Amino acid sequence: MAQQQQPIFILPEGTNRLLGKDAQRNNILAGKVLAETVRTTLGPKGMDKMLVDGLGDIVVTNDGVTILKEMDIDHPAAKMLVEVAKTQEDEVGDGTTTAVIIAGELLKKSESLLDMDIHPTIIAMGYRQAAEKAQQILEDISIKEIDTDMLNKVAMTAMTGKGTEKAREPLAKLIVTAVEQVADGEEVDTDHIKIEKKDGAVVEDSELVQGVIIDKERVHPGMPAELENAKIALLNSALEVKETEVDAEIRITDPNQMQAFIEQEENMVKNMVKDISDAGANVLFCQKGIDDLAQHYLSKEGIMAVRRVKKSDIEKLSRATGATVVTNLDDLSADDLGEAGKVTEQKVSGEDMIFVEECAEPKAVTLLVRGSTKHVVDEIGRAVEDAIGVVAATVEDGEVVAGGGAPEIAMSKLLKDYAESISGREQLAVTAFAESLEIVPKTLAENAGLDSIDSLVDLRASHETSPYMGLDVFTGDVTDMKEAGVIEPKRVKKQAIQSASEAAEMILRIDDVIASSASPQDAAGMDPSQMGGMPPMM
Repeated sequence: MAQQQQPIFILPEGTNRLLGKDAQRNNILAGKVLAETVRTTLGPKGMDKMLVDGLGDIVVTNDGVTILKEMDIDHPAAKMLVEVAKTQEDEVGDGTTTAVIIAGELLKKSESLLDMDIHPTIIAMGYRQAAEKAQQILEDISIKEIDTDMLNKVAMTAMTGKGTEKAREPLAKLIVTAVEQVADGEEVDTDHIKIEKKDGAVVEDSELVQGVIIDKERVHPGMPAELENAKIALLNSALEVKETEVDAEIRITDPNQMQAFIEQEENMVKNMVKDISDAGANVLFCQKGIDDLAQHYLSKEGIMAVRRVKKSDIEKLSRATGATVVTNLDDLSADDLGEAGKVTEQKVSGEDMIFVEECAEPKAVTLLVRGSTKHVVDEIGRAVEDAIGVVAATVEDGEVVAGGGAPEIAMSKLLKDYAESISGREQLAVTAFAESLEIVPKTLAENAGLDSIDSLVDLRASHETSPYMGLDVFTGDVTDMKEAGVIEPKRVKKQAIQSASEAAEMILRIDDVIASSASPQDAAGMDPSQMGGMPPMM
């Protein structure tokens, strides 16, 4: 009788595992569910989501990446789609919902291909081919004449449906002016546009400041609250008596010595303030602290001072005013000072803020965004950030496409033609990719309460004549989006297709999910009863 071999376990007890088609189905389902969650927020008629965290804080938004960041997502495949949205946000600033729903639709279409026994690698290869071809089509249908009017249309398109309808035009003008102001040739660093959000006013009260707003107040009430022709010093060290580097003990045997010691400290602070005054500065922004004695002497000299200013704000002040950030006060000279037409302390929404305005050629500006309540102003702030991102992308690339689902229909149509030239099973994957792109105009129609099938049929027919025909969700008609002024940067579509296809390919290639028992909710939301441990090796 043969001796029975002891089973060998190579994974620790409690490890959960999904194999083959089970793993693929589970991951595809997670992707589909996530895409369905954000799908209703797409387009001008998209709805909002209310997200409440564990502390009871509320966020009301229809910004795809904000929704996904605020949601507490456990499933590993779903987390990969959240990464798609984050990448889209970092690279372009808009189109996060588009990227996620395209990825979700690619996964959904791959399910029927898997049912036909097409290998996941073949599907992934077909998707990759289709994505490359889609980028070429996008290049062919892009519009390359960019002017300020086109940039305004790009900004307005990005803000449509995000609570900024009433003030789209004035806001768009502010955003385009801000981007053009900080543009360095064809490069735009959006970090140089500061967004300050304050509630208690209407959206139309938002303004662009040719300089920087600092959310701080003067350190001493005796200091001037308003200065014209300001000479600004930026200091990133503390304005106080320095502690000795080593522990020191001072023995005082005479009260006069104590008095001399105090006077010496006072003189040190006095000399620091004298250095600032001698350099000609009448405004000081300090990154560290300013002690009480220094505050007294600064106010006597008529210098407005602000302390504990954030490093990022100090950098923006430097770019806006032309000032040099000084570490050692002994080195401060008139050449290090920046200039501003006026510096004032103003009350905004019950809080004191310092306005550094009328800078000659500021390379950093501030958008003061207003709204009636905190939640409203937060959502308007997100819309403005998206618009700044897309305007910056347009300035850098110099290419735009029509909106309203037009590029997706154009790519879908030409990809279907391209699929017929491919032999092998990849043809089916390319066709599935082409059909997946139609999810964007289909969702726009559904969210606007239109019949999605009728809208798609009309769109396909209209694309026989022009690649700019898209869906006007307000009238329900198929319209020339270039004429209607619904314009998006090419980079939004390019990045969305790239991220979505790569994420779908990666998820499709997974055929084994091994989750340690320590992971939250056994295997991140997967039912342990459906997952066996590692099978014993006999």
